[in-house]
Order: sequence, then structure tokens, then C-alpha cells
Amino acid sequence: MNRKQPLEGIRVVDLTRALAGPYCTMTLADMGASVIKIEKPGTGDDTRSWGPPFLPNCKDSAYFAGLNRNKKSLTLNMKATAGKEILHKLLSSADILVENFRYGTMQNLGFSYEQICEQYPKLIYCSLTGFGSTGPYAYRGGYDVIVQAMGGIMSITGQPDGDPTRVGVPIVDLTTGMNGVQGILAALYAREKTGKGQLVESSLLETQVAWLTNAASNYLISGKVPQRIGNMHANITPYQPYKTKDGHITIAIGNEKLWHDFIDILQRPDLGEDERFCNNALRNQHRTELNEILNPIFLEKTSQEWSDAFIQKGIPAGPINTIDKVFQDPQVLARNMVEEVEHPLAGTIKVVGMPIKFSSTFCKIQSAPPLLGEHSKEILLKLGYTKEEIDIFQEIQVI
Repeated sequence: MNRKQPLEGIRVVDLTRALAGPYCTMTLADMGASVIKIEKPGTGDDTRSWGPPFLPNCKDSAYFAGLNRNKKSLTLNMKATAGKEILHKLLSSADILVENFRYGTMQNLGFSYEQICEQYPKLIYCSLTGFGSTGPYAYRGGYDVIVQAMGGIMSITGQPDGDPTRVGVPIVDLTTGMNGVQGILAALYAREKTGKGQLVESSLLETQVAWLTNAASNYLISGKVPQRIGNMHANITPYQPYKTKDGHITIAIGNEKLWHDFIDILQRPDLGEDERFCNNALRNQHRTELNEILNPIFLEKTSQEWSDAFIQKGIPAGPINTIDKVFQDPQVLARNMVEEVEHPLAGTIKVVGMPIKFSSTFCKIQSAPPLLGEHSKEILLKLGYTKEEIDIFQEIQVI
């Protein structure tokens, strides 16, 4: 069977940098889209310098490498007249444009959706911003840590007696990029029926507010402001890590059957008869008392002993792995979540694999993150420019 990638033949002009936008376009590239990454001549994407660590024999950071595989790099001064002309040529055959500039920047360049939608009626234009295109914050710049703070997640992350805490990866940037992908795919599907492109918007703030999910619903229904509860769950008990004889084990008791199986393994049938713990709602109310009982029990055995017992009974449980252990985990390796790719300067490098698998089509890591401007000449030649014209573009710093 001749398997193809799901987005094979789709052409993307990538005007993004930092994280949310590049993660969005990398996902499209992993699915087979042809992505041309437009970068500022001389410096490129800011994340190229976000290190250490850096790739071996290369000035590009590991951070950049994690967000830009499967793309081609074209350096372009979009403020120059010739640069604008090149961008228009790219858009004339593109299916998708993705940008994550501060709101107003694209208008100033003459490439906002409103300014070009009639010229490119089939173009899907994805705009990822900090705060959206309307409202009092529209013109503010957005950064993940700022929106984690403003959007509420930091207020409920951390220990009850500790400070508000950001999530350990830039989760708002990443999920905004994911929302961008979802919106683009939906717009592609709509275009199949209407023949028309459209504007797709997602912002860091809206994304953060949306994925408050259960915390948001708890507040909107009850009126009670959620507080930090450490590693516990606001609605389920027990659902957290516990200290063992040699480390920690994390458990998730999501229903009453699991609860009774859990206390059977603990050899504490009395907990099932205790009125304070006879259902999840009551366990939530009396979580402090319950944990006072459970904490010393877990100290009696090792993490592996508890894990084996729980998993054999079908109870969700797992260790708290450090990152090195994650990438040694047999399940992670079995699902191809570590892959290798050849880089022109660094040699063979490892990258995180793709989390989406298809039965008929496929995703593939075909190329390493590009060097700055690595494909500029190749792309411009395909657009019809001569070698002499390209040399002039280089001399006047258009590319």
C-alpha cells in the first residue's frame, strides 16, 4: 500500500517565531504539509539563541531544534519592497499562512487578513496572538508566563502554603499552537465544501481560560474560588502521589470499584466501612483525615512493590519519572517517541517523536530543523528568480 501523509500537498507560509506558532507549524509539517519558515535575515527566530544547550558544532539551540523540524528556512526582510513582493509570490500558491506577531504588526506590513483576503480568497490565515484581535488588551504582547499568571493556572498550581507556581513547560504556548492546528484543519475541511478560506484566531489568554476546564466549571457553578491544593485533585480523592519506602508512587482512584480494590490491596477493609470515606464526595470533604491514614501505609513498601500490586489489580498507578527515565521507558520507546534525524552540522540528533499515529496515512520526521536561511536560494529559484537576482537580494539584505 502506498501510504501518504495526511497533509501532503498542503503549502504553508510560516511567519512565526518563539513557541506557539512554531509548534503549530511543526505539527502541520509532521503531518506532511510543506512549510516554509520565514525568518529575519541575520538573526532569525529568537529561539535559535535560547541556550545552552546548543546543537553540536552549531549556534542553534536545542530549544529551537525541538520546534522546527520538517521545515525549510527562508530569510526575508518583510519591510523591504522586494521582500513584500517575494512574500506575495509565496502566498499566491499557499494554502495556509500562520503568524504570531503582536496584533497590529501584520497590518503595518500590509499583510493582515483584511488586507489580503480578497487577493487570496482560498487562503486559510491563522493568527496566534497574546490576547486576540479585540478588547482592551489586543495590542499587548503575550508571553506564556504572563498568561499563566493572568489566566488563573498559577493561582491553583503549587502547594497550599507555597507561592503560585508556573507549569514546568510553556503549556499555554503549546496548547495555543494545538488550537491553531485544530482551527486550521477545521478550516481546510470547510474549504473543501465552500471553496473559500477564512481567518482562524487563537490567543494565549483564551486558550488558558478554556483549559481551566474543571476548575473553571467548579467556580462558575459554585461561586467558590479554587485554591492551591498541591498534587491533589479538586474533585477526586485519592488522586495524587504518595511517598513510599524508596520514592513516590502516584495513584488515581476515579470510581468506587477502584476505591474498593484499592483498600483491598492496602488490607484496610475498615476504610470502606468508615462513613467519612464511603463515597468520593465524602472522601473529598475528609481528604486530610484520609491522607493521615494513607501516608504511613505507603511508607511500608517500595514504589515498585506498590506499583506491581496496583497495576495487577487494574488500578492506575505510576512513578514520578525524571526526564531521563521518561526517555528510557519501554512504552515511550515502543511508541516511537524518540527518533533520530540527520542535521547538516550537528550530525545525528535525537528528537521527540510524534504523538499522533494514523492507520492509513502517516507522520514522518523527514528533515532536521533548518539552518538559518538554508533554503533561501532553493525557494527563490522555484519562485522564478534568477541567480543574479538572488545575489542582489543578498547584497541589499532582502534575504
